Amino acid sequence: MADPQVIRDDAGRPAFAVIRWQDYQRLTGGKVADDDLSDEALFDRAVDENEESFPIAVVDRIVAGENPIRVYREHRRMTQKEVAEAAGISPLYLSQIERATRTGSVATLAAIAKALDVELDDLIGD
Repeated sequence: MADPQVIRDDAGRPAFAVIRWQDYQRLTGGKVADDDLSDEALFDRAVDENEESFPIAVVDRIVAGENPIRVYREHRRMTQKEVAEAAGISPLYLSQIERATRTGSVATLAAIAKALDVELDDLIGD
């Protein structure tokens, strides 16, 4: 790999690296970044990879700031008791997490994600 061009921030710390396109493709396995794909291409890739899609109403609720655990739980038509049992936690604890009066540990959120059949990232967002 050729030496990259380093772009520094105002403090002189490395902020970006510019590399050859061939090196980028080798590092990413030749995959195109999602930002470079059209909506149709993203949909086609999701279908090819057999990824689940969610109704826009689910996405809208999450974007509007609703708790993703509650949104996915309701989408799955599961009760708090069902999710809590599957995740190995108490329904009260799940309720507190959904109302944001308590935060779950990574292990707890991972168990909830598994119970809801979603990725952990779907629950914790950015």
